Amino acid sequence: MIGDDLKVLHIVGARPNFMKVAPVMNALRTREHVVQTLVHTGQHYDANMSDVFFEQLGIPAPDVNLAVGSGTHARQTAEIMTRFEPVLLDVQPDVVLVYGDVNSTVAAALVCAKLGVRVGHVEAGLRSFDRTMPEEINRVVTDRLADLLFTPSEDGDINLQREGISDERIFRVGNVMIDTLVRLMPLAESHAKARSRRGFPERYALVTLHRPANVDDGVVLKRILQSLLDVREELEVVFPAHPRTRKRIADFGLDAERLQVLDPLPYVEFLGLQSRATVVITDSGGIQEETTYLGVPCLTVRENTERPVTVTLGTNVLIGRDPLKLRLEVTRVLAGEAKKGKIPPLWDGCAGKRIADVLLRQNFDHQMLK
Repeated sequence: MIGDDLKVLHIVGARPNFMKVAPVMNALRTREHVVQTLVHTGQHYDANMSDVFFEQLGIPAPDVNLAVGSGTHARQTAEIMTRFEPVLLDVQPDVVLVYGDVNSTVAAALVCAKLGVRVGHVEAGLRSFDRTMPEEINRVVTDRLADLLFTPSEDGDINLQREGISDERIFRVGNVMIDTLVRLMPLAESHAKARSRRGFPERYALVTLHRPANVDDGVVLKRILQSLLDVREELEVVFPAHPRTRKRIADFGLDAERLQVLDPLPYVEFLGLQSRATVVITDSGGIQEETTYLGVPCLTVRENTERPVTVTLGTNVLIGRDPLKLRLEVTRVLAGEAKKGKIPPLWDGCAGKRIADVLLRQNFDHQMLK
């Protein structure tokens, strides 16, 4: 490499971001003349993010924690921008990498754009085309500001091109979440086997729900829970419940006693449950991707998805909030008629390495132009 070290600053705000940053940090660690800084905004507090968590991912604890905490979207985004700016001025990185679609992502991209610092967006180009989702606003704005757009699949490229972003800024690298899944799958399997030895059911539906549209409306949440209770007549239902979801169930006085409601699980343990599930019922974006890679049937309780490749190629079926469709699809799974999918191209555990290659090549070209 010509000149000085490549200084990369990674900014993350929630546990899923750490799953995405780990493969990139690990790939860059093997390259010469690269200096990395990890900044956690503290957007989400997660008690499961212990030393073991970082050890499993193979990354150090964050160099900086901005500790912004929760708040409205406006307050949180503004607080991240205010606290991140002096860090950016102090570190003076060559490029800042932002991940996914949380408020930390768009806030950091805005600060970098104002200060003329290059931004790379990992997981660029995803679109649900539903502007009622705050995450969709974050995706669109971040992609307009980013200099380097790292997409996980072809639909991401197409979306960006449709929005007028030039091809030389778009790099299809694959899915960094799958990198982490591949790396931690052996450990996840050992957790799953241990649970099985403790008498955990062999066949079960694994459920996650957290999106406001599903859990903040008492009528909608009651309908979904009733559907899960109907599923329970044929299949054990295992439900690691987000604290907010559990609070809503209590606030609305709803019945979930016959479901096996668990506290949120560490990533590796949850991955083990996913890998052995008969069917997964979720409103999470990342789980749609993981089930597609694992070949596990996935029923998504949403009207749309920003990850359509999981539907067109993978095992995912959008069921909306229709209880009849949920029961129908579960019946199909139990009858051995589940949707058969395949793994999308470049979802091979090497996305982090491809991102590292692009960053080093771009830095070389950038220095040659000076």
